[in-house]
Amino acid sequence: MNPTIYIGVPSKRDKITTRLRSLLRNFVNLGQRLDELRLLHGCTLAELQRSRGSHRLQDYELRVFSQWGEDGILQRLTSLIEIPNKTFIEFGVEDFTEANCRFLMMKDNWSGFVIDGSERSMRRLRAAYDNWRYDLSAACAFITRENINELLALSGFDHDLGVLSVDIDGVDYHVLQAITGYRPRILIVEYNAVFGGERAITVPYQADFFRTAAHHSNLYFGASLAAFRQLCGRMGYTFVGSTSAGVNAFFVRNDVVTPAVAALATTAGYTPSKVRESKGPDGRPTLLSGAARLGQIRGLPVINVLTGETETL
Repeated sequence: MNPTIYIGVPSKRDKITTRLRSLLRNFVNLGQRLDELRLLHGCTLAELQRSRGSHRLQDYELRVFSQWGEDGILQRLTSLIEIPNKTFIEFGVEDFTEANCRFLMMKDNWSGFVIDGSERSMRRLRAAYDNWRYDLSAACAFITRENINELLALSGFDHDLGVLSVDIDGVDYHVLQAITGYRPRILIVEYNAVFGGERAITVPYQADFFRTAAHHSNLYFGASLAAFRQLCGRMGYTFVGSTSAGVNAFFVRNDVVTPAVAALATTAGYTPSKVRESKGPDGRPTLLSGAARLGQIRGLPVINVLTGETETL
């Protein structure tokens, strides 16, 4: 005698769960389709840029996955420089959905290593729909000048990197100064344009420096472009330009500078920023611009990197 099989009616909870799973799959698929469209659009524009011939780096800006046009700038620089090791290290990336080197990875199949201090961001990165497609590894760590070389060694990359991108919104100058084992051909650093274009200054070193905790305005962090130019010059790099938003600066290692790169360097200078990211004591955006931003942090201590003396803003 055959057993009787009872088929239960799905509960309301089961129906909701099934619906949510379906929505999640559709959302992931939508994100994948959008990324594919952005990649296709970026590849088309990058190809069109090849014939531009401008000596201003900002003229090559292109936003695909970067925040301020770094995708196009990197396409230009990597077309002018011989780079045998298609590798990048980028830190301060959150979950890497918006990053300087993501387009290099997806378009040109570069290998990468990224670092961020947020475990939540690293979990999202590892769970990304396309994580299996690329040679990308990640580490979750709060970066200091004491641990930076140990962290970089986790990449397993040769010291002759293609690109190193530094963006931790804090003691970036001190961390970059501490790197000894790697010599990227292209170096990207975020500078604090609010510090102005003349003074070579940085915030003092503090291993647990946190931008918002350092000052409620969110404007007291990092180093000036002049400070980075001085440091990178000592490290053997040529400044070739910055983004038009006045956020990131680009340097090329002296031994791989070509005439075309040298032409870029002759037009490179300080770019002020119009970015309005200030906050009030309550944590809400205040959207200050111009000199009002510097007024918020006037009197705070900075280190003059030329003299080593402590000064004030």
